[in-house]
Amino acid sequence: MKSVLLIDDDIELGELLKEYLSMEGFELTAVHDGDTGLSEALSGKYNLVLLDVMLPKKNGFEVLRELRQKSSIPVIMLTARGESVDRVLGLEHGADDYIPKPYHHHELMARIKALFRRIEISADETHKGSEELHVGVLALNPSTRSATSEGVELPLTGAEFGVLQCLMENVGELVDKDSLSMAALGRQLMAYDRSIDMHVSNLRKKLGKRDDGSDWIKTVRSRGYMLVRV
Repeated sequence: MKSVLLIDDDIELGELLKEYLSMEGFELTAVHDGDTGLSEALSGKYNLVLLDVMLPKKNGFEVLRELRQKSSIPVIMLTARGESVDRVLGLEHGADDYIPKPYHHHELMARIKALFRRIEISADETHKGSEELHVGVLALNPSTRSATSEGVELPLTGAEFGVLQCLMENVGELVDKDSLSMAALGRQLMAYDRSIDMHVSNLRKKLGKRDDGSDWIKTVRSRGYMLVRV
């Protein structure tokens, strides 16, 4: 049974989600402040974290920032509806996905299942020992879920790794955002969903510049992205 950690100060919501997720075959543990949430998220006991923004002791962004220094566990941010700044900040700090509150339980369950699908596909690739990819100084090993630039390991989240792998598999070719979303999040993009744009933006920063000073990833306006050939 897959284990989910909810970090949210709404105790009633935690009880409702625990019951709902159990019917879907997931085990949910709920904690109600940022300090406890960070400790639990780093414990290694969970497969995925649901993280609220507004928390006592340590807010969701602080929790996520500290968590990402030590762990790449998948994180779905729970943001206030209409607060697009929260979504952007969550993705910038390393969240894999977000869902605005209030949300329908079916919608949250769909996001959770989508991320687990992506994790299972990644695990299957690791088991099969997929071939290492190379583009210039970039190297990506699907078996170890690691990527390097000039031999230095890149600190990628699971979503960023999925985007980079998809782009490297299709180097020099346009990859549409839906394909990148499936590779990174296990789901198609929703209307006005900028999660892939943010993951690409974060990835650009981590990859740095090419020898000629240009970016590794080229934007094809309104269509998608392309990893530039060397």
